[in-house]
Amino acid sequence: MRALVVIPTYDERENIPLVLDAVLAASDADVLVVDDGSPDGTAGVVRADPRFGRRVHLLERAGKSGLGAAYRAGFRWALEPERGYDRVVQMDADLSHPPQVVPRLLDALDHVDVAVGSRYTHGGGVQDWPWSRRAISWAGNLYVRLVLGLPVRDATAGFKAFRAEALRAIDVLDSRSDGYSFQIENTWRAARLGLTIAEVPIVFTDRTHGSSKMSAAIVAEALVRVVEWRLA
Repeated sequence: MRALVVIPTYDERENIPLVLDAVLAASDADVLVVDDGSPDGTAGVVRADPRFGRRVHLLERAGKSGLGAAYRAGFRWALEPERGYDRVVQMDADLSHPPQVVPRLLDALDHVDVAVGSRYTHGGGVQDWPWSRRAISWAGNLYVRLVLGLPVRDATAGFKAFRAEALRAIDVLDSRSDGYSFQIENTWRAARLGLTIAEVPIVFTDRTHGSSKMSAAIVAEALVRVVEWRLA
């Protein structure tokens, strides 16, 4: 099975060499960096990697247009027939998602359609978060699970692995969310179709370099879209 890890970036010059080294050392997967025109030169750092063109690939986009749009571009690249990837992982560039868990997510796909790197299943957790951020995250997940009836404890997780056929089944390239709600939408689509989903415990660690891309507008989009999906 050929696997690809899709990593969207915007101003991640400091983090991207670290995450590339860690992912490639932990697994046999290739990596596709989807860069949204980072002004700090993230794309140049990727091109300078000695593994570029073999296990490291780069998809450059003209500008910043949202997390969901970046992932859709990466998934489209992965699903093109000539590439032949059977499994696709999505993860952040800031090392908040532990690269050493990538093989466990891929192994889980031997038995399920979607594997979620979960902070809130048994054995999972978060580090370096203040109590206020923990409370917001916990409440957000509870809100999503109650409104949508999702059987996933970490419904907002951004660290996931999909079988290629699962991405096609949920019509991921037709998803509508661009921000944080993109993480919820694909899990929701998979659950509605009856695809099998497993949660693999992870310990989420807050970034040490760069700044978070989260904003009030992104959170608001997620809150509204969850209600829209439920009503629909």
